[in-house]
Amino acid sequence: MLPDDIQIISLFDIGFTDEIPETETTIEGNAMQKARYINERYQLPCFADDSGLEVDALGGAPGVYSSHYAEVEGSSEVRAKANISKLLNEMSGKTNRKARFKTVIAYIDANNDTHLFEGIVDGIIIETPTGIEGFGYDPVFIPEGREVTFAQMPLSEKNAISHRAKAFNKFAKAIKQC
Repeated sequence: MLPDDIQIISLFDIGFTDEIPETETTIEGNAMQKARYINERYQLPCFADDSGLEVDALGGAPGVYSSHYAEVEGSSEVRAKANISKLLNEMSGKTNRKARFKTVIAYIDANNDTHLFEGIVDGIIIETPTGIEGFGYDPVFIPEGREVTFAQMPLSEKNAISHRAKAFNKFAKAIKQC
């Protein structure tokens, strides 16, 4: 999706193995914090992302805290189950089931200018987890205009409409214009 003259190197490629802080209180803030952290250490153009699930009836929660919502340690599968359980418990009895997945990509270019690219998928939270594909909250999220959860979709279908794909497409378009 990126021009051929753009070379992407990973953290592994540059020998970075430490934890990157994620202490901001917004998805945008975390994405910027991660990009800045690497950019300042390696003086390279850098992009980083952050994502979250925002639920209307919960005032936008879990939002930036999506991956640690239930405050449970363990594997990503253990945390996902606990997060879904907490979400569904807090949604119990609520009629407003509207939610959105949001991704923000922060990009710091060669001139140290910062750019943000946002992708959003609106949908609803269902009452019972359904499906085995994907990860995180996918089993309880049905995107707008669809009849199945992200976890019931083939990965190729989810990736074509996901919040991450939307943000990355905006990022790729901007890079191509440089």
